[in-house]
Amino acid sequence: MPNPDFAYVQRILTSRVYDVVKETPLHFAPLLSERLGTKIFFKREDLLPIFSFKLRGAYNRMAHLSPAEKERGVITASAGNHAQGVAYSGQQLGIRTLIVMPVTTPEIKVAACRRRNAEVVLYGDSYSDAEAYAYRLQQELGLTFIHPYDDPLVIAGQGTIGLEISQQMRAERYRVFVPVGGGGLIAGIAIFLKSINPNIEIIAVEPDDSDAMYQSVRAGYRVTLDQVGIFVDGVAVRRVGEHTFAIVQRYVDDFVRVTTDEVCAAIKDVFEDTRAIMEPAGALAVAGLKRYSAEHGADLPVVALTCGANMNFDRLRHVAERAEIGERREALFAVTIPERPGSFKQFCRVIGPHNITEFNYRYAPRPDANVFVGIQLTDARQRHELADRLRQAGYTVVDLTNDELAIIHLRHMVGGRAPEATDERLFSFEFPERPGALLQFLESLDASWNISLFHYRNHGSAHGRVLAGIQVPDADLDRFYASLSRLGYPYREQSDNPAYHLFLK
Repeated sequence: MPNPDFAYVQRILTSRVYDVVKETPLHFAPLLSERLGTKIFFKREDLLPIFSFKLRGAYNRMAHLSPAEKERGVITASAGNHAQGVAYSGQQLGIRTLIVMPVTTPEIKVAACRRRNAEVVLYGDSYSDAEAYAYRLQQELGLTFIHPYDDPLVIAGQGTIGLEISQQMRAERYRVFVPVGGGGLIAGIAIFLKSINPNIEIIAVEPDDSDAMYQSVRAGYRVTLDQVGIFVDGVAVRRVGEHTFAIVQRYVDDFVRVTTDEVCAAIKDVFEDTRAIMEPAGALAVAGLKRYSAEHGADLPVVALTCGANMNFDRLRHVAERAEIGERREALFAVTIPERPGSFKQFCRVIGPHNITEFNYRYAPRPDANVFVGIQLTDARQRHELADRLRQAGYTVVDLTNDELAIIHLRHMVGGRAPEATDERLFSFEFPERPGALLQFLESLDASWNISLFHYRNHGSAHGRVLAGIQVPDADLDRFYASLSRLGYPYREQSDNPAYHLFLK
């Protein structure tokens, strides 16, 4: 019986990828290498024609279609880079391509597929909706479905990256950090590199709010997540592939999970070393290597995949804002100071030479005022030192540096207290970023439930982050929660959040 691992290596070595791509460079990162104390290389998959590695797997799968399958055409579901890979491949091979995308897909990605002569159908609010509709169309139209990750030929196409790394790295031992969504990329790289050199370490990197592979490996079976984070949208997968899971179980050495702030900081790190701007998934591996180095040390050379650069320009504001926190270069505090002239000056004296990056305050006729302050740091340890110094000076301090509600909403709303808003309950929602989403939300609420607070900022992703205060009497709570359940928007009650009570309650 043939060895299945050898079959994968054969598929990688005979891949059709190089019909359309050239080997991507291994880029030495001098600034990050100096900071972490080891040699760090970026595998620049963002330099491919669609600015993402996804072209490799899509083209290899489509190049192996039978003449009859090519004649009928292909279909896929995707909200991003896989769609562009299928569209590009279809254009090169002369194959009809039909791509189902959620209606929330940014126009830049829809337009990119249409420029490649793909037929684009917009359906549903999520990838799951689009995928289900794509499978229905596949049956009706007799098209071949091109899976974004769970297909041996797709895995083999991505595995050519491992082939290139093996030829480019001049070391017997090194670590390779790979971003993980459905698992096609890491499966291909791991099975090739481990087959030729078991001393190479493969480290999987996932966002801490989209960690389906980590959860699955830990459980021993493929776990389906209830929901996934939306910021690192390129790896936002609720359930990993069957083929990919089996390979990862055997060949991946370790997992690292990172926060949104760490990903934003990694985008900045890659920019500083390359002047290229990664999308969140494109910098995920760099965030993982930084976290891993901090926890385990930097004893081996490192390769990190910079695997995509399809960043919407309007997301850059959010990335820059969060990068400072991800690098531990900014602390966010709520501080209670006396409501009298000279208090701000005295507060700044206690802060000392640190730069104040933000100071939000509004006068109120009270003995004390709650201020929201951002303070620039040069070392992560200074955050706790500053909090201790302020407390020793008599101030009440709440550290909000890792408080999502404070970071996303409250820093833009400080001063809006409304003690007369009785029965107010605070919720954070994820709205689909499409026309009519707000109206649908409003129509789901009883007219007697007053909206007493509302804050929204567009961050350029498929969902809007909304903070809402709604006045609901205790007697209406069962009916209110039932209406939220019918609406179907992900939400979390924040009524006990300390920042809410300090600034808005």
